[in-house]
Amino acid sequence: MKDVSLNQKMKDVAAMIVAARRVVVFTGAGVSTESGIPDFRSPGGIWTKFDPEDFTIERFLYSAETRRKQWRILMEGGLFTQAEPNRAHLAIAELEKLGKLSCVITQNIDNLHQKAGNDPKHVYELHGNMNWLRCLDCHEAYRLEDILAKPRPADDVPSCERCRGILKPDVVFFGESLPPETLSQATHHACNCDLLMVVGSSLVVYPAAYMPMYAKNAGARLVIINRDATSYDGSADVVINHSAGEAMSGILELVKTRSATS
Repeated sequence: MKDVSLNQKMKDVAAMIVAARRVVVFTGAGVSTESGIPDFRSPGGIWTKFDPEDFTIERFLYSAETRRKQWRILMEGGLFTQAEPNRAHLAIAELEKLGKLSCVITQNIDNLHQKAGNDPKHVYELHGNMNWLRCLDCHEAYRLEDILAKPRPADDVPSCERCRGILKPDVVFFGESLPPETLSQATHHACNCDLLMVVGSSLVVYPAAYMPMYAKNAGARLVIINRDATSYDGSADVVINHSAGEAMSGILELVKTRSATS
């Protein structure tokens, strides 16, 4: 019965996508974990290995030791430059190629939607992108993989090559606001879509998690694909508690079938 129920739900979602004019996909850590990137809050996640205080903007700015710790994390991990898109990313990118996707709004910082083939102009990264470093003084941007490729002592933290200013991962730290232009554009798309699909998010981090509410309040249909229950499940038109990759690849195939016969 579980498989039948899942198949029916995927068919219902595929029908919604085919019928919709403006589809927005909102993604969270549950998409990235299927590419081997650990999330932050679950058992064994990043916060069980590192002190969250080291990710506050105040400590980063005023503590050289904190900057050294963060650089060691980047040096040892390599996750954000080596990770590859999984079936969920590829299915979402394919929906865009089929003309069925307005944009992706993501809480993830791993650049995998772009790597999968989504147009970067249509990916709104609410928490930034870990693949870039930015100088806090002159704002010069550097690709993380380029900086990592340059040999240096283990405790030598790189600085800006133009002005020797502090290089900060281009992501939102605790104590920082979300990038206002990105948040404004994401909110606009959420308020003006007719279908919003949440994929792999527990919807507990605000203000990003307001996006489903904005869409629902504007009259859009809401689909939630997440392994665990969320506080928005009662408002959703369809809830699929399943892996993002399997659910999204199955939905994509059904969308292709329906589009071919319509």
